[in-house]
Amino acid sequence: MSIDKADKTISDYLKKKLGRDVKIIRLKKTEGGWIGDAEVFEDSAFIKSLGLATKVQDRNIYVISLNNEFEVGGYKLKKENAEDDASGDSNG
Repeated sequence: MSIDKADKTISDYLKKKLGRDVKIIRLKKTEGGWIGDAEVFEDSAFIKSLGLATKVQDRNIYVISLNNEFEVGGYKLKKENAEDDASGDSNG
């Protein structure tokens, strides 16, 4: 099933790229492929910037786009009230 393939492709890509567990929280079929939101818990950037040792983590949402061949077109860290398109800002 193609939704399962999109889910697995996104999960595998972000796990490899970020070195963290990934949970797909939204997946949408588009004309050009797929757009997905992935939840990733990462060390707190704020706490790290203070130079403190802690296990505090931030819940980050990444938006990732796939084309119809399930190739990654781009991904980005989602900002509050941001658009759902990951095709413009590629971090990878």
